[in-house]
Amino acid sequence: MSGQSITDRIAAAQHSMTGSAISKAVCKATTHEASAPKKKHLDYLMHCTNELNVNIPHLADTLFERTANQSWVVVFKALITTHHLMMYGNERFIQYLASRSTLFNLNNFVDKGALQGYDMSIYIRRYSRYLTERALSYRLVAADFTKMKRGTDGVMRSMSIEKLMKTLPIIQNQLDALLDFEASSNELTNGVINCAFTLLFKDSIRIFAAYNEGVINLLEKYFNMKKNQCKEALEIYKRFLIRMTKLSEFLKVAEAPSSLLEALEQHLASLDGKKMKEASTVSREVEGDRLQPAKAVQLKDIGMQTPTISPSGQSVGSANSSCTSSGATELLSSPPDLTITNG
Repeated sequence: MSGQSITDRIAAAQHSMTGSAISKAVCKATTHEASAPKKKHLDYLMHCTNELNVNIPHLADTLFERTANQSWVVVFKALITTHHLMMYGNERFIQYLASRSTLFNLNNFVDKGALQGYDMSIYIRRYSRYLTERALSYRLVAADFTKMKRGTDGVMRSMSIEKLMKTLPIIQNQLDALLDFEASSNELTNGVINCAFTLLFKDSIRIFAAYNEGVINLLEKYFNMKKNQCKEALEIYKRFLIRMTKLSEFLKVAEAPSSLLEALEQHLASLDGKKMKEASTVSREVEGDRLQPAKAVQLKDIGMQTPTISPSGQSVGSANSSCTSSGATELLSSPPDLTITNG
């Protein structure tokens, strides 16, 4: 499938006639062409989220309408566009999504008529569940885990034990929903799913960074906890170890470098009396120049940067990190072994 379909062109023309620039941009970002949404359309929509005169509910509802399409390509690209705006758009976009009781009605979505339709429908259902969980997490903690301030004075490291006990299970749920995408290397067969996987890969690194710092804080406070808190903290830590294994499997599809392994090990090794400064430095490098997924998935494609808190709610990272149309995601030849060093 190449180029815009007649349906796409008619829809775009209709939006042009009605003067709805946002609807037209959404339509162009979610065409029937089996490739990633074009950067220029994503950039325009991201810019719209920063304009005070733009109706965010209208923008979101237009995307939701596209997920009602029967084509897996259109629906998948609508989810990707939504995910992109959650990552790079103004914070009021995810705030609006978090305020809704429901987002997507895709639990039973199946496209039986198109090439790859059945297989891609499985990933659409999983992807929509993750985006729903992402919005729910924001609703519960009033913050985006992928954009939290990090380091020894960061949000998760300075959180009280009571709040930490409530927050870590929420991070676990969001990470679980992401890892449930479960795409194997053989299933990354087109630019659309490759684009979705790239965004998920980026989220996984940032979510785990917050998760890991929360666990460090938890273990540092462990011997000062009450008995019931110790029991709960121990269960949280055991679940953390399980998710380490799942994350390792996920990263096998997108060849993470050994520097990621080193950063994770140093974070945990810091609990064994090593300098926190060293662990924090390595952690920051995870999303810096050292994090360069091998082969075709380069830093410029996923826009990996250290998350920061911005009062204005501006996006973290670069808008240029949208998936390329080729959707290139090379596969792993020698995946990392995420081994935990415990004290």
